[in-house]
Amino acid sequence: MSLSSVTSATATPGSARRRSARRMSAARIGIYAFLVIAALFFLTPLYIMVVTSLKSMDEIRQGFLFGLPQHFTFEAWRVAWSEVCTGVSCEGIRTGFWNSVAIVIPSVIFPILIGAVNGYALSFWRSRGAGWLFAMLLLGAFIPAQVMIYPLVKVLAAAQLFSSLPGIVVIHVIFSMPVMTLLFRNYYASLPLELFKAARVDGGGFWRIFFQLMLPMSAPIIIVGAIMQVTGVWNDYIFGLVFAGRENLPMTVQLNNVINTTTGERLYNVNMAATILTSMVPLLVYFVSGRWFVRGIAAGAVKG
Repeated sequence: MSLSSVTSATATPGSARRRSARRMSAARIGIYAFLVIAALFFLTPLYIMVVTSLKSMDEIRQGFLFGLPQHFTFEAWRVAWSEVCTGVSCEGIRTGFWNSVAIVIPSVIFPILIGAVNGYALSFWRSRGAGWLFAMLLLGAFIPAQVMIYPLVKVLAAAQLFSSLPGIVVIHVIFSMPVMTLLFRNYYASLPLELFKAARVDGGGFWRIFFQLMLPMSAPIIIVGAIMQVTGVWNDYIFGLVFAGRENLPMTVQLNNVINTTTGERLYNVNMAATILTSMVPLLVYFVSGRWFVRGIAAGAVKG
């Protein structure tokens, strides 16, 4: 073999790697460019909301939408929290905030607990007809909520729960059951069956195995379910408007009353501050527990 052929043979893999590196570099540039554009697309409205909420109305009327505030002020935030009118009441959106908290807490705890029991039973205690029951639960996840509002109003009215805090909690629990059951069922189906068999051999019953074995192993999927429930219930508007009643209106309904008011001066800074305050809880949930959400999904939330 000649020296030139050896040189060309040894140079070919290196040149191929360089070409591959160039191609990978171009692909990465394209990915990063797409991510930057997507981030700007979602962050630009948030930036406008924040800077507008920190401006006075005189400065807003000057028309510099993207400009930073010349004089930072949190007066709009104070007014939005404690003084802005939401209908006939002028106590700010703090009342709606505490109403949303009172709705979210039981609407997170009960669906997760019931969904965990359902998923555990459908995964390890498969009785006759369990497959059909699971299919019916999944069918409920695809039925539009709007078509069930009127029958649910009649049912809750007959049970004397309409326009009450327990009534709106029951609604959220019912509509979360299919998704929560699906999450926990798929998570438990990904666990080794030998663990359950060993617990049965040791004399464990239904509830003992659930509380002492399965539930302590369910932290990743519990976090996933909690994040989904907190964001879903907190951002809900239609159920809160129909079922909560005037005394329990959530924050989203009160925000709509603030933004869409047709009387008096339209205070854009107060509107933006109220909008940010309303979305603060879901944003904090994602910022604080986002990585655990990804871990829970990877740990079995979409397996089965």
